[in-house]
Amino acid sequence: MKFIYRLILVFFASTCLFTLVCLSQNVTPLKGHETSAVLLAQIDKVADGLTPKVIAWRRDIHQNPELGNREFHTAEKIAAHLQSLGIEVKTGVGKTGVVGLLKGGKSGPVVALRADMDALPITERANLSFKSTTTTDYKGKATGVMHACGHDAHVAMLMGAAEVLASVKSELRGTVKFIFQPSEEGPPTGEEGGAKLMVKEGVLDNPKVDVIFGQHIASGNDIGLFTYRPGGFYAENDIYQITIHGKQSHGASPWSSVDPIVTGAQIIMGLQTIVSRNLPLTDNAAVVTVGAFNAGNRENIIPEEATMIGTIRTLDTTMRNTIHRRIREIATSIAKSAGATVDVSISMEDALVFNNVNLTKQMVPTLQALAGRENVLLVPAATGSEDFSYYAQKVPGFFFRLGAKPVDTKPGENLSHHTPDFRIDESSFPRGVKALCHLTVNYMNSK
Repeated sequence: MKFIYRLILVFFASTCLFTLVCLSQNVTPLKGHETSAVLLAQIDKVADGLTPKVIAWRRDIHQNPELGNREFHTAEKIAAHLQSLGIEVKTGVGKTGVVGLLKGGKSGPVVALRADMDALPITERANLSFKSTTTTDYKGKATGVMHACGHDAHVAMLMGAAEVLASVKSELRGTVKFIFQPSEEGPPTGEEGGAKLMVKEGVLDNPKVDVIFGQHIASGNDIGLFTYRPGGFYAENDIYQITIHGKQSHGASPWSSVDPIVTGAQIIMGLQTIVSRNLPLTDNAAVVTVGAFNAGNRENIIPEEATMIGTIRTLDTTMRNTIHRRIREIATSIAKSAGATVDVSISMEDALVFNNVNLTKQMVPTLQALAGRENVLLVPAATGSEDFSYYAQKVPGFFFRLGAKPVDTKPGENLSHHTPDFRIDESSFPRGVKALCHLTVNYMNSK
């Protein structure tokens, strides 16, 4: 027994000596989860202090919106900020994209964080002090330009995360790659762009990315609420165009025409039966939407041609193929019955956003620890699309949503994304910045 007591005394004395040495060197003798907890607490303190800057960045970007592949002011602002932090910066990636590289003080994996930068051709109605008054000519029509999907917030939060992580650079067990991506909403006609082009140009290489995280603001979800789904999360997105070729005539003698407008209207109604009558909707949701119908230029002329364009959203490849087939069959058959002909083209834009199941399972506890389990919800797949899919096809990815519904939202008020009245609550930003940082640190420390 005396021998055991001596061993205990020796161990206790050694521990005390080690602690005193550490304290004299200003080093905290912590390991594992304790080390992470201390670092995350430091990160949270820095992130909270940055909130006014993050809001200011967002408002500047909101007031100066730029369409896809034209994000020049936004890219300059991002690059200057990253350079001021001592982060390696590469510009002009995927047209106007900016990529920053922060090498931590210790070896470890490469974690990519992504934000999209582009605005939309929408005229803003919201009464904000930083409201956009930018205008442009979009496809031959005068329109306003607006951040109506929250990309301004995404950029600002990632700029904040870059500053926070740069402040703890020496403690990072790996490398962070900050990807500021143009043209998520799609490049201009005839141009390449978005995540697809950035991947093509090697954004996930040199150094090779191990995992990628991304978040999207959600105007309809409560402030600070995280929502996610393992596996398929955002839908596949295809764009279709149907051109009807008829026969022109005077509007007073429609019997002399093959009317592409009437034929087009019948095709539109026919397309509505695809989802309701041809697809097993109890398996997965699907959408076929007509977004524009254009024909003619005068009230007393039946034109020779009419064109419609629209979007297809699916969460299942078999259903996607069925929709493609039925669009062609319906348009061709209805046109033939009217004596017209059609050209149908379908382009596959965004793939299914697939959250790596193992990575999602690993990282959801990080969001739960940050926000509380009650504020991290598993949700059904969305019929929206996101070109984050192109990154997640190449490396394991985890994409999630952050709620930012304004507290003063009135019942029935439409703050939906892609609308003139879209707005978000900036009080959600600190949690978004912290989420990106916590995911990065916890993933690195797990390796």
